[in-house]
Amino acid sequence: MSDSILSVERIHVTVGNGEAAVRALSDVSLVFPAGMVTFIGGPSGSGKTTLLSVLGCLLQPQEGLVLVNGKDVTKISEQERTSVRREQIGFIFQSFRLFKSLTAVENVMLAMEISGVKGQQVREKAEKLLGTLGLGEKKRLKPDEMSGGEKQRVAIARALMREPKIILADEPTASLDSNNGEVITRILHDIAEVEGCTVVIVSHDERLQVFARNIVQLRDGRVTKI
Repeated sequence: MSDSILSVERIHVTVGNGEAAVRALSDVSLVFPAGMVTFIGGPSGSGKTTLLSVLGCLLQPQEGLVLVNGKDVTKISEQERTSVRREQIGFIFQSFRLFKSLTAVENVMLAMEISGVKGQQVREKAEKLLGTLGLGEKKRLKPDEMSGGEKQRVAIARALMREPKIILADEPTASLDSNNGEVITRILHDIAEVEGCTVVIVSHDERLQVFARNIVQLRDGRVTKI
């Protein structure tokens, strides 16, 4: 599709060595359209997290192409892949991965500061994002003072700080109750629909499929349904 900035072509991933080697992904080709949520489902061990790691330039396939904004990231240096991760991809994790010693706004600012970008403008942008996500009054709280849903919204704000066009979410609602899980999924849906981002959600929770316009099912490292 012409509106896609993320795709994989015939990728194969093997983990382990010798007799312990396991084919985690086999001949997977997928396009992740911009402006919509793609849901990746499947049983444990199906290759969901491996695929997300490949999409996020965290894991190199042994075969195949991984295209990010038209560039095959399997053919570039590790330093260049790190740059792609920082500049073009936002990550959201099940465990939030917030620093307990930092306030909400400081955790969000960190997304810019690790690249050496600091100052009042960075703080103002972080505060604006938190306000947009309904956390304006809680920007000075630390993670232990917030609910699970609030912490995940901080993590989303952090992922959005660099204005990436790709958002990868690994089980983003697994640590939340059903109400907070629906809130978080609606936010991700709106990011795709309103901002035109490519949003990819990996989850065991098939209830999240209602928010996705593109659904992929994996089993034993292979695509079984699109």
